Amino acid sequence: MKRQGAVVEPGELLLSPRARRPEALIRCLLGLVLVGAVLFLADNARSTAGGLNADAEHQAERLPRLLLEIAGSFTTLAVLLLPVAFGLLLVLQGDRRRAADGVLAAVPAYGLALAVAPTHPVLGYTAPVVAYLVTAGVAERLRWLAVLTGLLILGGLTALADHRSDVLSLLLAPLIGWTVANGTAYALGSPNARLTTGTLCAALRQTGLLPVEVVRTPGIPAHEPHRYLVRQQGDRPDLDVMLLDREASSSGFFRRAWRHLRLRTAPQRRSLLSPRGALQQEALLCYAAQAAGVRTRRLIVTADLGPDAAIAVYEPLGGRTLDLLADEELTDELLTDVWQQLALLHTRRIAHRALVPAAVLVVPDAEGRPRVHLVDLEDGDIAAGDLTLRIDLAQLLTTTALRVGPERAVAAAFAVLGPDRVGSAVALLQPLALNRATRADREQLAAIRGEILRTRPESPVEPVRLERLRPRVWVSALGGAVAGYYLLLQLSSRSGDPFTVLAAAQGGWIALAALASVLGFVAAAMSFVGFVPESLSSARVLLVQLAGAFVNVVTPSGVGGMAIGARFLQKAGIAPRKAIASVGAAQVVGLVLHLLLIMVFGYLASVHYGTSLSISPALITGLLVAAVLALIAAGVPPLRRLAAARLQPLFSDVVPRLLDMLQHPGRLAVGVVGQLLISLVSAACLDCCLRAFGLHPGFAAVAVANLVGGALGSAVPTPGGVGPVEALLSGALVQTTGISYAEAFTSVLLFRVLTFWLPLLPGWLSFLWLQRREAL
Repeated sequence: MKRQGAVVEPGELLLSPRARRPEALIRCLLGLVLVGAVLFLADNARSTAGGLNADAEHQAERLPRLLLEIAGSFTTLAVLLLPVAFGLLLVLQGDRRRAADGVLAAVPAYGLALAVAPTHPVLGYTAPVVAYLVTAGVAERLRWLAVLTGLLILGGLTALADHRSDVLSLLLAPLIGWTVANGTAYALGSPNARLTTGTLCAALRQTGLLPVEVVRTPGIPAHEPHRYLVRQQGDRPDLDVMLLDREASSSGFFRRAWRHLRLRTAPQRRSLLSPRGALQQEALLCYAAQAAGVRTRRLIVTADLGPDAAIAVYEPLGGRTLDLLADEELTDELLTDVWQQLALLHTRRIAHRALVPAAVLVVPDAEGRPRVHLVDLEDGDIAAGDLTLRIDLAQLLTTTALRVGPERAVAAAFAVLGPDRVGSAVALLQPLALNRATRADREQLAAIRGEILRTRPESPVEPVRLERLRPRVWVSALGGAVAGYYLLLQLSSRSGDPFTVLAAAQGGWIALAALASVLGFVAAAMSFVGFVPESLSSARVLLVQLAGAFVNVVTPSGVGGMAIGARFLQKAGIAPRKAIASVGAAQVVGLVLHLLLIMVFGYLASVHYGTSLSISPALITGLLVAAVLALIAAGVPPLRRLAAARLQPLFSDVVPRLLDMLQHPGRLAVGVVGQLLISLVSAACLDCCLRAFGLHPGFAAVAVANLVGGALGSAVPTPGGVGPVEALLSGALVQTTGISYAEAFTSVLLFRVLTFWLPLLPGWLSFLWLQRREAL
């Protein structure tokens, strides 16, 4: 029987041009850990690092000086020209996309290198070169990789001999480049091999088959392996072909890894196997099931299609799955056959792990009698443990009970397996143990348990604990570890106990900083009123800003305040779309002014320090980090969809709203001035906090740090920005002002107390008052 489906054209691609592979993200995370370890060693093991540098420099200086000078000039030029040559090669070979990817990786690598060690020129140019070449695929060309390795080693030796770098910086350079390259590869996706229908048919012909047409099997989910029906010449039977690619074999890896850490037994489906490894697992399970006498798809042949894909060819089966059968077709004989097939699997200690309706295929035999086939064994386990087999029983009990009711499902299981074996599944009849596709509610599970206990009352009823660690334990442990490290960091700082330091601050500057914090809410109220043409109560608008500060404690920084503002406008009688557009207009204008202020104060700070704005480390770092975040958000589909869903309603009506505001120039001017004052008053508050501890770094440098560090910290989605804001703002102060991290962090703590923590109580009271007045 010929199955229906869309015919695949001969030149049509069977794989997407790019695939996002979890191994790239894992390598990126590993690289971040290694970079952090090297930085920790450089900061806390200075004697060890100094000894390494002295030994390395001593050995390097033993080489002939003339040779070192020639080698230094040669390697510096060669390292810079190597990516150019490799890029030209890629362009000539038609692989322009990889060359472009390399450029996208080099930019954040350069920014990260400047942020980590702005005084090391070797790190500044080596990291982006490594990022470019790794992203562009130098690892696949051994000769180019050997040249790169040799140049890095030779360049490192000459840099040590000339005292232009140290050992740790030479380790950091390739690590940063490699880490950024893998992060870029995950964000953008790695290129897949060009696999067409012609390639597939050619591979089948090499195995002795005679394909003439490829038909796409309908109804296959996007995250599952690609399946095709291949028709052969003459009377030869059709072929059921499963195409295993890297994206399908690694689909859901992080979800499975989390379940494996959390649960005592969790699906091990494919993990990070290559297509060839996934094919071997597929074939092993299929042959094991056939050896056990289980009716399933018969594997005919397998073939490797290169590094990115493999195929498994099965004998096609007609029939329908359990969920497509009519109620009258679900006879007791058919239910018994289902349990007999599972019993054969379990006799050989093979666990199916996915006994959902789609895995139970009913196919008529030669005499027209329905026969059950267990398919989709790719999630299964060989030599499975008793707990895994009991979960199989619980899953199949649930699957059949949802179709025929608990009484018939349990009776069929008893008839084949016996009461003792079925009773062992009672403790596993819990949502956590069951597949999401057939997860029953508590009443249905209770009905199945009750039916089993009616016949076997001594069966264990207490649910088996499947969780190794519950999510709240993970969150508590992580939060405790972060808080403990945070406290130890402060108590071990060179400035001493932070409470003692805060007590020694000058009261007059603290009072001025507190006044600036209050003026910040007034400026926010001015901005809010200025972008709403309708008349509003100024007092209530000020209370809304305080309430937004309170709500920000439990939401990512700034998000709660925006939501509170939009809700207030709607309650004031403004249409929802106009309310959201007003908030969005304020945010858009605020973003533009924020960038302008960074440029202005960055220029003023560079003039003060006698350096060029174009090489200001803080400015370059901020812009490059923002570019990396935007690249990741644009390259990862879930993040892109989330950002679009959040931002589209906010900005869809912003332009019309701004045009409406042009009819009220006075009110618009108030809004623009309010937005300017928000940034200026915040910088003034931070400057007063620094002066309270006797620090006078200059207002322009403090403003740049506040604008860049505060924005980057707020972009991290933690409640209120707690943690990232303190860390990044302190780091930005160190970069722009030159003060120590301990001094910067103490000042930032005072700044956050005045601007974030102290407003919580009045914000909470404002929130309650506005709710009682039905203004929110």
